Amino acid sequence: MYRVIAEDLRGQIETGALEPGAQLPTDAELGETYGASRNTIRDAIKLLAQFGLIETRPGQGTFVVRKIEPLVNAIGPYLPGEVAGRLAEVASGRLETFSESRVEIQRADGLVAKELHHAEDAPSVVISRHELRYVDSAPWSMQTAFYPMEYADRGAERLRRAGHIETGVLSYLSDTLQVRMETWQARLSARWADQNESDFFRLRPGGGGFVVEIFHTYYERSRRPFCFLVTVYPADRNLFQVTAGSVPSLGELRLRPRPRRVAGLPSWHHQHLRSPCQPESCSASSGSTRMSVRTSSCSENLPF
Repeated sequence: MYRVIAEDLRGQIETGALEPGAQLPTDAELGETYGASRNTIRDAIKLLAQFGLIETRPGQGTFVVRKIEPLVNAIGPYLPGEVAGRLAEVASGRLETFSESRVEIQRADGLVAKELHHAEDAPSVVISRHELRYVDSAPWSMQTAFYPMEYADRGAERLRRAGHIETGVLSYLSDTLQVRMETWQARLSARWADQNESDFFRLRPGGGGFVVEIFHTYYERSRRPFCFLVTVYPADRNLFQVTAGSVPSLGELRLRPRPRRVAGLPSWHHQHLRSPCQPESCSASSGSTRMSVRTSSCSENLPF
C-alpha cells in the first residue's frame, strides 16, 4: 500500500500538481485521503525521501525538493576560480561569485608534500589559499590551492595576501616569475561529506551526503610541480566534463553530410570487421616516397 501511495505522490510531483517547494499535507491528512494508517504513510514518505523527491524539515513539515539545474564543470588546466581567473558568468546566465580568499602558511606534509615533491623529513613551508564558490548565491564548491613558499620569497608577494588575484594565479606567476604551466594532472574521487562540507553545501540528510573531490597538480616546463589544487563539489548539483580538442556540437553533427561509398570498394564494416583475424599487407606510394604497412583486422580488438 505504501508503494502505491508513494507512486501516486511521485506522479503529482513530476506532473507539477505538487510544485517544487510545496508543502505536503500532514501524515494525518494523507492517511485520511488514502485510507491508510500513519505507519503506511510514513513508509511512503520515507521512500520518496530516498529518491530525493521530498525532504522533511524538523518542526516545519515535508516539502517537495526544488530541482537543481546541474552546473557543468570542465576538468582541465583552466578551471574556474582563483587558479585560472574568475568567470563572470556560468551556464544559463547564472552568476558566479567567490568569497574572499583565506591565506595560511603551513608545513607541507602528507598529500601536499607528496604532490609538490617536498621531502617530509626536510621541513618545508607552503602557502595555502582557500575560498568558497557560489552560483546565484548558492554554495557550489570549496577550493584550496597550495604553492611553495619560495615563490612569494622570489617576488610573487601577492600569494601571501588575502583577496582575489583578478588575472588568476597562473597568469600572475607567469608574469612575475616566468613560471609557466606545461602539463597538468587531475584525479577525481567520491566520498561522504564531512560535517563542515554538509553544513556549507546544505546537503539533505540521508539523501545528498556525497561530495566529489578533484585533485589537480600543475607542472612547469622543468617538470616540477608548482601548484596543488583541491576542489570539493556537492554531488547533487554538478556534472563534470572532459574535452580534448575541438568537439562539434550535436547540431553540427546532424548537418554534416554522410560520407559516400565509392563504387567497387568495400564498406568500412566489411574492411575492418573480419573474422577470424587475418594479417594483410598494404602499400601506398606518392611520388618518390613509398610506405608499407602490415595490419591485422579483427572485430574482437574493437572497443565496441
